[in-house]
Formats: sequence, C-alpha cells, structure tokens
Amino acid sequence: IDRPAIATVLPSMKGHTYVLDLGANVDCSAEHLLQFGVMGAMLVAAIEHKDRPSVGLLNIGEEVIKGNDVVKEAGDLLRNSGLNFHGNVEGNDIYEGTVDVVVCDGFVGNVALKTSEGLAQMVGAFLKQEFKRTLFTKLLAVAAMPVLKRFKKRVDHRLYNGAPLLGLRGVVLKSHGSADVLAFGNALSRAAEAASNRLIERISERMASMNEVNA
Repeated sequence: IDRPAIATVLPSMKGHTYVLDLGANVDCSAEHLLQFGVMGAMLVAAIEHKDRPSVGLLNIGEEVIKGNDVVKEAGDLLRNSGLNFHGNVEGNDIYEGTVDVVVCDGFVGNVALKTSEGLAQMVGAFLKQEFKRTLFTKLLAVAAMPVLKRFKKRVDHRLYNGAPLLGLRGVVLKSHGSADVLAFGNALSRAAEAASNRLIERISERMASMNEVNA
C-alpha cells in the first residue's frame, strides 16, 4: 500500500455506504485509487461479511469518458482488478446505496463529507424552526415526536463513529473529538470486528494476488 486512506461509513437508502479517502491524501494517482478500492472492499468484507462488495469510482458522470485523466485511468485499473467494480458513480449514489464502497481522492472525499454534514445540520435546524413557528405546529411536533425520534436515530452520527485508517500494519480507527460513550463504543466495536475478521490479512492477501497477476 503506497498511502493509507481514511474511510467512513455513511447511512444510505439500502443500509450503509463506505467512502474513502476522506482527507489523508489530497493528490492521488490512479494506482492509489485502485488500492483504495481494494482496501475498501476488504473492509466491507470484514465488517459487513460480504464476499464480493461492490465498488464505485466517484465521478461527475456514469459514462466511462467522464472525469479527469487520473479518474479515467483509475477506472481502467479497477475494471481489470478482479474486484466487483460497478463503474463510475455520482455523489447522490452515496446515499442511494448504489454500491458498497465509493472511492475518491482525499480532497473530493473531504468536501463531500463536510457538505453532507452541513446539509444534515441545516435540515435539522429547519425542522426545529418550522415546528416552533406557531402553537398549531408545536402541537403537531408533539404528535410527530415518535417519527422524529426514529428519524434522528437513523441519522445519528454516533452510530457511525470510528473512521478506519486503512493501509497500516494494524487496525487503526479515528474517533471524533466530541464522541460520547455511545459513539466511542461503536468505534471500538467496529475495530474489534475488523480485527477478528482479519482485515489486515485480507488486504495483504488481495494486494499480493494482484501483484502476482501483474508481475
């Protein structure tokens, strides 16, 4: 592995989507993106117990001709990698759950993550403002409270705490600085799951097999 990558799991319409890199590498080569795809696929295989996780390459369009030269070259490498490569995906595919793993460079990934966090905060603030607007809307808020609580639980960032730093010789997870007991416990559980299901060994074995094919 040339460069470690930060991965995270985000909620989607179909469960979860793993995205990497989220900021460890601003400038990436096509080979780096290929390795991110391998590490992301092995992470999902270890934690979600999927034999062949689907991998998508984040781009400005689904067509093969879209994107800059690095992304186009990375697409060719991923198509010939033996991974379950879906092809190019767009930003909306992250939350639609089109693929299990979305690969991008750290610059794009970090911007996508921070934009998503900002949007979630804005939607939450708008809902509070509208429910507090009149006495009638306050009464509606009381009636809608069970639904709102279930919605809040589904998008609770504490459930997704613990971003794996992949590509090292050990299981390393980055926890959010404001993590409480629930969030930190989820990060520890994710780390234990990765270790018990041989995440490091899976990555090493997959990279070794690819190197033998390309030798």
